[in-house]
Amino acid sequence: MDNRSEVREFLMTRRARLTPEAVGLTAGTNRRVAGLRRSEVAAIAGVSVEYYAKLERGALAGASASVLDALSRALLLDEAERAHLLDLARAADGVPASGRARRRATKQSAPRPSLTWALAAMTDAVAFVRDANQNLLATNELGRAFYSPVIGDGGRTPNLARFQFLDPASRDFYPDWDLFASMCVGIMRAEAGRDPHDKGMQDLVGELSTRSEVFRALWAAHDVRIHGTGTKRFRHPVVGELTLAYEELAITAEPGNVLMIYTAEPGSPSAERLRLLASWAAEHPPVEVATESA
Repeated sequence: MDNRSEVREFLMTRRARLTPEAVGLTAGTNRRVAGLRRSEVAAIAGVSVEYYAKLERGALAGASASVLDALSRALLLDEAERAHLLDLARAADGVPASGRARRRATKQSAPRPSLTWALAAMTDAVAFVRDANQNLLATNELGRAFYSPVIGDGGRTPNLARFQFLDPASRDFYPDWDLFASMCVGIMRAEAGRDPHDKGMQDLVGELSTRSEVFRALWAAHDVRIHGTGTKRFRHPVVGELTLAYEELAITAEPGNVLMIYTAEPGSPSAERLRLLASWAAEHPPVEVATESA
């Protein structure tokens, strides 16, 4: 896979953000670059300047694990960035990351009955399944009520990235909109490095880059993120502000898909508001999530 431009831009942006002081060097005078020089990264990584320059031009194919590890240390990559570098190297070598089969844009199939039953069994938490392209594939009843601003009344599969960047309602639903935007793009950028053959992701990035200046700028930054766990704030049109903890769980039967679970701290105002939302959901018929991609 020719992902030279992705490799080049990722390494250049990581190098540009570092100062000599951050890596224990003296800055000196007459510096013509904002970040580290290539020669400085090469020295810290223990490789020749010529070899590092070759890597930064995008020629990552064939790089050994020890070289990738040395680059990670030299560029002070965090866990998500290091994983992204390894994914870029695998893609350059033509090896699917984590054994995941290469995906093409395909029509989404209906969720497996057992997965639907599992979601339905979760009654006190917001639970939903999304794919690597941020499509909202399935939800439990509380999840449908929670994501009603995203799902709407349309007949296409809701997409969290399109909602984030193209729907003005997202700025009400996400009080910390800028944070959510950077998180969304970081997750997408990591997925794109993991599977550069995914036409669905390519099409989504192209669409959002054309229609959203904010997305275009965030995508160009090449920042990546591992979601995992944390807390988020929401402002729901029915019950108001919610602060929820989230856990992301991989669905091993469907590589690339994840189960997201949002819960509130017991006894908190958010827990009470989730209960109110559950009552509201019981009084309203569920919105059917269609299987045609947006």
